Amino acid sequence: MAKYILKRLLRSLITMAIVITIVFSLLRLMPIEGYFENFDKLSDTQIEVRLNELGLNDPLPVQLVRFFGQLLRGDLGTSIKYRTNVANTEIITEKIPISLFIGLCSLAIALALGLPLGILMARSTRTRWKVWDKVGTVFIVVIQAVPAAAYHILIQFVGSQGPLKLPMLFSMGNPVSYILPIFSLALGNIAYYAMWLRRYMVDESNKDYIRLARAKGLPSGQISRRHVFRNAMVPLIQYIPNSILFTLMGSLYVESLYSVPGMGGLLVTVIKLQDNTLVQALVIIYSVISILGLLFGDILMAVLDPRISFSKKEGAR
Repeated sequence: MAKYILKRLLRSLITMAIVITIVFSLLRLMPIEGYFENFDKLSDTQIEVRLNELGLNDPLPVQLVRFFGQLLRGDLGTSIKYRTNVANTEIITEKIPISLFIGLCSLAIALALGLPLGILMARSTRTRWKVWDKVGTVFIVVIQAVPAAAYHILIQFVGSQGPLKLPMLFSMGNPVSYILPIFSLALGNIAYYAMWLRRYMVDESNKDYIRLARAKGLPSGQISRRHVFRNAMVPLIQYIPNSILFTLMGSLYVESLYSVPGMGGLLVTVIKLQDNTLVQALVIIYSVISILGLLFGDILMAVLDPRISFSKKEGAR
């Protein structure tokens, strides 16, 4: 077990190093205007002096080694245009609590609605009319097929112009304005959890040990709850940490649409401003979050499923 976790951790660290190297190198190909506050007003000499101060004239390997040293000290650089000469870590730290709160609320809603919907769909497949399965399938297909931007705008329009008259834009001092962005952020995960839980439960229901349990006369509710659902949750578990961590950091489009001052909205803003150092910091944070989500998912699935082998090749992922 410890060997498996160590191996996955080392693999994740290597992946992080590769991703950071790629992001750093690609951003060095961006126009140098992103490293200056008033580029048009500077002379060639001033530009050259500034580039030397930032170390941007050094060879790329030298810059990369220096950047990794900064990362190990927790230094993500300073903002150039968004908030001049303010540490990127300070800016990002101010945004995290907002995205964290909205993300936690949306995930709670997604789990509270998505898992029961998946269970109802799976159990409905064994009935004559399969009502819940058909209803859930239509919902999932619509969410998966329609671009997220389309139904997010529709939710915003209906919620703000319909009978509820909810605020169209987010406001820190108005809790009612949290409803639309939280619901919009939760909608995709509701369909995601329902779709995969339904699939895993149907697959589990067709296995021999479930047929044996039915033949022995065990109540269907007990079979569904104690055997089918429990075993179906194991493969789903590996996706939950990744979706949790990513959602907690906010949705780029949702936060921009509702003017939520969180991580997602910040990234869109600094890309428009061409604040290269802050863009670099945010992209690296999102990349690291995704890698950590996959790592936690693999470890959690391995801990919960005793059938996974840590010593044999067939047990590795």
